Amino acid sequence: MLQISHKAQIMPLSPVRKLVPFAEAAKKRGIKVYHLNIGQPDVASPKEALDAVKNNNLKLVEYPHSAGNESYRRGLAEYYKGIGIDISQDDMIITTGGSEAIQIGFSTCFNPGDEVIVMEPFYTNYNGIATWTDVVLKAVPCSVENNFAMPPISEFEKVITPKTKGIVVVNPNNPTGYLYSREELEQLATLVKRHNLYLFADEVYREFCYTDTPHFSCMQLKGIEENVVLIDSVSKRYSLCGVRVGAVISRNKDVMKSVLRFAQARLCSPAYGQIAGEGALKTPASYFKGVRDEYIARRNYMVEALNSMEGVYCPMPEGAFYTIVRLPVDDCDTFAQWLLEEFAYEGQTVMIAPASGFYVTKGKGLNEARIAYVLQIQDLKNAMKCLQAALQQYNKN
Repeated sequence: MLQISHKAQIMPLSPVRKLVPFAEAAKKRGIKVYHLNIGQPDVASPKEALDAVKNNNLKLVEYPHSAGNESYRRGLAEYYKGIGIDISQDDMIITTGGSEAIQIGFSTCFNPGDEVIVMEPFYTNYNGIATWTDVVLKAVPCSVENNFAMPPISEFEKVITPKTKGIVVVNPNNPTGYLYSREELEQLATLVKRHNLYLFADEVYREFCYTDTPHFSCMQLKGIEENVVLIDSVSKRYSLCGVRVGAVISRNKDVMKSVLRFAQARLCSPAYGQIAGEGALKTPASYFKGVRDEYIARRNYMVEALNSMEGVYCPMPEGAFYTIVRLPVDDCDTFAQWLLEEFAYEGQTVMIAPASGFYVTKGKGLNEARIAYVLQIQDLKNAMKCLQAALQQYNKN
């Protein structure tokens, strides 16, 4: 009998997508499903990006350069300079989405068995990519009680071993919505320098900050310029999830030379995706203001609605468009499946992402879920009514 690999057997299921068959079955039964499980914005992509694809005059769709189209990289460099990050087109490699950027970055910087510190809960794809690259994730726990703030540096020191080679910070955070301050990141930089670690800075949500203080990038930290590897993507910033274009960025020349080897091994990132990404660089500031205002309104409504439900606690996120919410259930995986298989309220139900998949520590997050406020407010209102009715019914069973 043929066998599949050990790695394939231990590759974790996505907590965001593993319930899709149950959602599809519910829809076939005529149930409307409100998708709170996935970070798929419903706001329109910028006209500038769509027009760039629509109006291109390519006669042949060739392989792009493995590093990415030079015109796009030059445009991106100008974008970063505009937000206080001084880099050139040679400091970046365009990737097939942010996920490939993480995978190539891990493959470049870490050996099998190396340990990388994550603050949990964390973006779930790091679990799968760590398995893929044979990297070991070491968790520093954060708590819903203090809005998932960065723990004291002493907590990081406790998990550092001779095998520790890096730290990941997602800012603003997916899945918690926490926005790390400049002061917190400077403390992290001191630790990175002391132990000579890589700092992976996942900043794909930088345009979604809901405080008066502007986003501070890890690329702006002093004294660790060679240590920082920036992960970026157009998916959320421009509502272009499907074009699959991201980037690995670093001032470390040795890192970037090695990243290019991996980029060449997978040939290139999508031609039309890069055209859309380059067009999106012309998006006016008014687009981002409108999107930001819309997400603030959605966030404020949803957080208030959740906290009005008996036994539910939801912190106030300051960035991205997610929150981790604590629910009055014993097992959110079971509850999330029940929502799709057995529950309906006025012909509707909701799909949530169980938070256990956003942890590396077994048994953590069982009564938590990630909820994305990516739906219009009227849809959110309907979804919150469904969720409230579901919790009342579920806890009577």
